[in-house]
Amino acid sequence: MEPPETALHPAEIPGWRTIRSDAGRYWASRRQPFPNGSEWDGPPYRTVDADTFDGLRAMVALQEEAALHVRSKDTHDG
Repeated sequence: MEPPETALHPAEIPGWRTIRSDAGRYWASRRQPFPNGSEWDGPPYRTVDADTFDGLRAMVALQEEAALHVRSKDTHDG
């Protein structure tokens, strides 16, 4: 049995560091914090996980989308 891959190609999800745990779970951590510290009180989250790499990509996309909404809200509130 092959050991799980511990690091994926950095271009797989631009701007995110991706790993596969010993248990086979996929994780991604954003290289740069989201603006305005938005990940502290709800989405977007800087680190996410999923059962599959496609699921991980979907979770990352949700975080990036949530960050756009936070930025948009901050622009309208300020």
